[in-house]
Amino acid sequence: MSAAHAPTVVIENFYPCLEGGRHPVKRVPGEPLEVWCDIFTDGHVVMSAQLKWRLQGTRRWFEAPMSHVDNDRWKGVCDFDAVGRWEYAVEAWADTFRGWKKTFAVRVGADDPDVPVEALEGARLLREAARRARAAGAGDAGRQLEDIADLLEKLPAPQLLDMLQSYDLQVLMDAYADRSLSTTSEPLGVIVERERARFSAWYEFFPRGAEGRYDRHSTFRDCLPRLDDAKTMGFDVIYFPPIHPIGITARKGKNNTLTAHADDVGSPWAIGGPAGGHREIEPKLGTLDDFVWLLEEAKKRGLEIALDFAINCSPDHPYVREHPEWFYQRPDGSIRYAENPPKKYQDIYPLNFHCADWKNLWRELIDVVLFWVDKGVKIFRVDNPHTKPVSFWEELIKTVHRKEPEVIFLAEAFTKPKMMQVLGKIGFSQSYTYFTWREDKAALAEYARELTQGEMRWYYRGNFWPNTPDINPFHLQNAPASMFRMRAALAALLSSSWGMYAGYELCENEPLPGREEYLDSEKFQLRQRDYNAPGNIKGFIGRLNRIRQEHRALQLYDNLVFHDADHNAMLCFSKCAPDFSDRILCVISLDGHQPVAGQVRLNLAALGLDPARPYRAHDLMHDQAYDWQGAENYVELHPNGTALHVFAITQ
Repeated sequence: MSAAHAPTVVIENFYPCLEGGRHPVKRVPGEPLEVWCDIFTDGHVVMSAQLKWRLQGTRRWFEAPMSHVDNDRWKGVCDFDAVGRWEYAVEAWADTFRGWKKTFAVRVGADDPDVPVEALEGARLLREAARRARAAGAGDAGRQLEDIADLLEKLPAPQLLDMLQSYDLQVLMDAYADRSLSTTSEPLGVIVERERARFSAWYEFFPRGAEGRYDRHSTFRDCLPRLDDAKTMGFDVIYFPPIHPIGITARKGKNNTLTAHADDVGSPWAIGGPAGGHREIEPKLGTLDDFVWLLEEAKKRGLEIALDFAINCSPDHPYVREHPEWFYQRPDGSIRYAENPPKKYQDIYPLNFHCADWKNLWRELIDVVLFWVDKGVKIFRVDNPHTKPVSFWEELIKTVHRKEPEVIFLAEAFTKPKMMQVLGKIGFSQSYTYFTWREDKAALAEYARELTQGEMRWYYRGNFWPNTPDINPFHLQNAPASMFRMRAALAALLSSSWGMYAGYELCENEPLPGREEYLDSEKFQLRQRDYNAPGNIKGFIGRLNRIRQEHRALQLYDNLVFHDADHNAMLCFSKCAPDFSDRILCVISLDGHQPVAGQVRLNLAALGLDPARPYRAHDLMHDQAYDWQGAENYVELHPNGTALHVFAITQ
């Protein structure tokens, strides 16, 4: 920030601060941001500092006083009342009035003969503050300060000391402090997103399979029962794989075979055909009007539809004909298809983001997202963002947010940690995680702490999925329903956002032999399903989601605390509201086959509990209450009975 004078104060070592301020931290409206920094200057003057924040592009600053902690370390708290891109800064200055009060008290205590002159100096400071108050239109405050200045010139020193300790006086002086020689730091950024960016429950299904029939391609108009079912299970985001025309050339058959039959529906990620590309609808699903109708029906139910943004082009995509320069040309004149060894995607052409015409390519793809935003889509699941330039995503997200700041982006980036992290830094609201492959107690705790307690919590919101259409993890293959319940509970309770792919509620788990993939994958064919089949866990999932909706503690992301449990297959953790008005303690068995039992040793301070008093643990999953005392308590868990406790703790 520009200033009319040379800096008078050093302001440095901000926390949080991502890459020296290169990237913003993330918040939602009403979520406080605690800011720390070092503030000092030459000499031994008394300092004051204000934390300031504003919506970018506006002139009005909000302010809150900062407090000194120790060793020149200061902290302050701000929060944000609107979605958008914000910035905050720290303004600090030598506080002449506080410094004078400190010196004056010492002089009075020492019977210093200069006390009368020091009193006059204090009166001068008060009158200067009075002038600033009147200039700000605060006549009453100005008169109060003048009156106190008069008393400083008249009263004996001992009476002055009592008067100067007045809280109201200090408030007045702070309000009209002399900040003419203050120093203000360079601003740091904050992305403030709506609540659903932090707290959400996703349900993925293929709209073409909405009716669960192998012999009939469903339409958008057939999707309402699936929306209602998802709503009953407590989900609030419905995620659709790509809904665009599917290519015919090199179309994949069932189980990803290279030869498709006439009735094979192909992979929705092979986008583009005779009916168009990324702005068009697969004709078998209906029309654009049908999709907009479904968006409205979802909204009536308190649901949002998330659209897949997959930058994939089939050989039949209009881009291939209209802009062949956007693709990777091989020496023989053909276009290179996509690969992720050992997987091959002969039905997909990847775009070349560094081609000679890259600016027009980027602009076109950004316009595609804006097209769907205009239709009412406010959430996008982004397919494989780690295979495209980070700078492209940064530009896309900023451009979209300038038009519609409520848009949420979920990164489907199962890749190297640093790439996953930087995608969060540059603006992705949420990300898929490695949760799917974290199984044992130590691995789960270590990973969850990394996401929610370290630096990543400022920019990376992990969305936990126990399965996806691409991922049928080995621990769920041919597993009992107890394993499905356990993994759903871990996903829903460890993170504030979680999701699952349709069929999970039916405990579908038949694998492609030797692979972490589903046999007869819905990516390539229609699936026969009875969503009310015996043995489903829909009621369990609904109960989990209702508990999440009813308890604020489970809607927060970075409040996770692990507690000791002496059984290696017993995971114990808590999530509390900052003021402990809501306290949730979870104890979950990690063994889907055998009972486990043991002592849990709670960190009572982390739960805001008085160790001298008993407390009640009410199991919200089973509506049972237990009266506990102290840190150690005994717990039994059974895979086909009470396999987990979700306790509401009260004292």
